[in-house]
Parts: sequence; structure tokens; C-alpha cells
Amino acid sequence: MLLRHARSLLFLPASNPRAIAKARTLPCDMVILDLEDAVADDRKAEALDQALDALGQGFGTRLAAVRINIEGAATHGREMIALKGTAADYVVLPKVEHPKQVKDVFSVSQKPVIAMIESARGVLAANAIAAGEGCAGLFMGNNDLRRDLGLPDNAGRAGLGLAMQTVVLAARAAGIAVFDGVFNRLDDEAGLEAECAEGHALGFDGKTLIHPAQVPVANQVFGPDAQALADARRLIEAATGGAERFEGRMIETMHVEQARALIARAEAVGG
Repeated sequence: MLLRHARSLLFLPASNPRAIAKARTLPCDMVILDLEDAVADDRKAEALDQALDALGQGFGTRLAAVRINIEGAATHGREMIALKGTAADYVVLPKVEHPKQVKDVFSVSQKPVIAMIESARGVLAANAIAAGEGCAGLFMGNNDLRRDLGLPDNAGRAGLGLAMQTVVLAARAAGIAVFDGVFNRLDDEAGLEAECAEGHALGFDGKTLIHPAQVPVANQVFGPDAQALADARRLIEAATGGAERFEGRMIETMHVEQARALIARAEAVGG
């Protein structure tokens, strides 16, 4: 599966064997084994060993990534080295504020890097980060970004709007994938669905998640629905080239390309 086709990207603690085993039964498009925030400092080494073992066993057709600790952390260097030659598809790097951070991880791990944008500095540098060597995608780190911007805990996402659009623009200019941040409320499916719909409308490819129960909602919102696919197939069949009328609207080559991309994504995720 191409990274840009992923709809649901699930973080789980690399120190939790039961969560890892369960992930192999879930319909998520990417599993992210977390060595950073989800793991206590005294369990970092154990978590790395378990992540390496899990990668060896594989996750079926799902993409597999590992979130390592930040540059300067005691375990950062060992984690980069350990991932070289593994079955990890990507390394997720938190708190990126400069393209050199991505380049260094890419050079050592020999894995494409997904950079997490979690600060004002990161947002302002997003264009350079996205275009830098080794960067395959961007994640919004909205929890840390909210704190860095001084936004109230009970505020909605309006204060993050400019930052999210800036990160989407940076990713699109560089031709890489980009994903919305996590939704923290675990018992609010309606809220999750609304936030997924908002992220989809902003141009994100999918959503990072923190609980298995969130996977079906992200898949539904970010995946092409049956009506959209039917419309796309009719458009492709009807198009003859150049600008023309189709079902009451004007279409051109751009719309045909969009329809083909929609179908390709559906096929990639089994739709």
C-alpha cells in the first residue's frame, strides 16, 4: 500500500504485546509501534526489543512504522541504528523543526521518515522539512502544538486551522502524504467522525489514531464511498478528452485524473 492511500494510522505502545497482537486483527492501514510518549523511561530498551520482534513477525498487508524518541534523547541513536535492515516501512520522528533532523534519521536507519509537526517552529519550517531528504510524509502533532501555541484545553480546532493548512500545503508542494492529528476523547464517536470529516475537507490523507475503536470511523470517512466510486467510473467512461459537459458540470483532464486516483485508492484498501 502507498502511504498516501492510508486512512487509519494506529499508534500503540511497543511495550504492550497484547496490543501488538490485537493490531494484527484490526482493519487499520498502518500500525505505529510507539517508543516515545506511550513508553515509560525505564521500559524504553524493552520496548525497542519488542518492536524489533514484532516487525520480524510482520503485520500482514498493513504498513508498519516505529515512532522513535526525539533527537537528543538517550535512546535516540540506538533506536535509529536498530531499525536499519528491519521490516519497518517508515520511521516516525517526533517534534521535527528542521530538515536536518529528518535527514540524519534517514541516513542512519535507511528508512523513509514521517516527520511530526508539533510546534510553532515546526509549522513555520514545514515547507523545508517536507521537501528535505528522506521525508516521506507529515503528521500533525496537535496536542503538543496546541500547548506550544498557548491554546486553551477546551478550545476547538479553530486556533489550529492556519497551522493545519500550512502543513497540508507543505506536503502537497513536496508531493508527499500528510495526516491529521489524534482525537483524544475515546467515548465520543460523533466527535471523532466530525473531526475526521473536517480533516478530510482540509486535504489530509487520513488520521492518526490512539485506540482500536477509532479505526472504523477513520476508514469510513477517509475512504471513497460507493457513490463517489460509481460517479468516478461514469466520468472516466464518458470522458473523451479536453473540456466537456458531464452530468450538468464541466470536466476536463484534471477531473479524469482525480477519478482514477480515487479508484486506485479504493482498490488499495480493498474497497
